[in-house]
Amino acid sequence: MAKVTVVKKKYRIKGGDFVLTALVAALVVFGIIMVFSASYYASISETGDPYDYLKSNLMWAGVGTVAMIVCTLLDYHVYKKLAPWLMGISFILLLLIFTPLGLTRNNATRWLGVEGFPITLMPGEIAKICAIIFVAWFLSQNPKRIHQFWKGVLPLVLLAGAYFVLILKQPNMSTALTLLMIIVGMMFVAGLSWWYVAAAVGAAGGGFAVLWFFFPDSYFMDRILSFTDPFADPLGDGWQVTQGLLALGSGGLFGKGLGKSIQKTLYLPEPQNDFILAIIGEELGFVGCFLLIAVYLVLIWRCCHICLNAPDLFGTLLASGITIMLALQVILNIAVVTSSMPPTGIALPFISYGGNSLLIFMASMGILLNISRHSAK
Repeated sequence: MAKVTVVKKKYRIKGGDFVLTALVAALVVFGIIMVFSASYYASISETGDPYDYLKSNLMWAGVGTVAMIVCTLLDYHVYKKLAPWLMGISFILLLLIFTPLGLTRNNATRWLGVEGFPITLMPGEIAKICAIIFVAWFLSQNPKRIHQFWKGVLPLVLLAGAYFVLILKQPNMSTALTLLMIIVGMMFVAGLSWWYVAAAVGAAGGGFAVLWFFFPDSYFMDRILSFTDPFADPLGDGWQVTQGLLALGSGGLFGKGLGKSIQKTLYLPEPQNDFILAIIGEELGFVGCFLLIAVYLVLIWRCCHICLNAPDLFGTLLASGITIMLALQVILNIAVVTSSMPPTGIALPFISYGGNSLLIFMASMGILLNISRHSAK
């Protein structure tokens, strides 16, 4: 009798996108350095400890690293089963904002936590990744849904509207608009007709016209128009933008040197947060900002590469949602700091101080790495 030899094929998952991993690591390390530099005097003023923000940022970077590793190793198809649950949890967290668990800071209730406890949650940040996972699952279940108004487009429009209203009531216009644009962007990637895009732009233009003609002195119009001339009210609404522009301008080509910013000495409010790019420009100059933007562009390119080479539609949509979130926040943050658009209070990914944002972005990069491990290229 002839001997039958069974040959076992070995399947190996790739190691992931090395360039993306290196870029994220570089941005996180650079962010830790710049947060320490930008927050030095603010930390002394608030707590008496110049290393308070540094220690907190290091802790969140450590937690984010663990989350990134776990998400890199976890098969991204698991999120398909969790998508409806994650969407429900995100809405529960957003609703809890309006209970005694909601914490109010700087006239906005955007955090969940207990007074005196150092760790808080930002449901708006969590809602972004939960919405991305849900939309990717919803559209990948039936690719034809995006061409059906009642079964595909309308449910996602209602979902985006619900997220928008709940986040706007905090109030947090920047996160609300970002999440709305992420969902619309994912729908466009899935094949949304240009007619719907044109209708959305028309509706947005109509809403702005209503505010312009009927509520010219409203809070939202003041926020929208304040960027056009921040020096008109340099001690009021234009204070932060004005100080940010002074920081960028005084940095020149090569900057004043790391740690030598003047604006961070309690002139620019919370320089370690949304306006950290202004401190980078002041200390490292135009060259430092240019190199940082170049790193972001390469990172976004690698993210797009993963989107295009994902093994299935769910992976493509999931990767595209994360890529859109990253690109949007980079563009919006730079636009705000340079007074190219209204102040929105949106973080610069991996750089700005904020544990929730850093954790979400590092975990999201882990998801992208796992998708790249399953891709053919």
